Amino acid sequence: MNDTAIDFHLDTKGLFCPEPVMMLHNQIRDMQIGQVVEILATDPSTRRDFLKFCNFLEHELLLQEEVDGVFRFLIKKASDDE
Repeated sequence: MNDTAIDFHLDTKGLFCPEPVMMLHNQIRDMQIGQVVEILATDPSTRRDFLKFCNFLEHELLLQEEVDGVFRFLIKKASDDE
């Protein structure tokens, strides 16, 4: 179990690309550097999309896991370069 403090929760279960990454982008924009968002998703493409999002915008993907078809991500805002 990850003991990272979570500042925001984003439930994108049942949504498909590009909605989850667009919702993540909006959430990150409203966060302060260092804050963490937990995202729950059911679209398998989020594994790829969120990794690319983090690499491109230089945010930190702290956790990526799947339990019973639900993908869980923890992403830490590392920059304001939106």
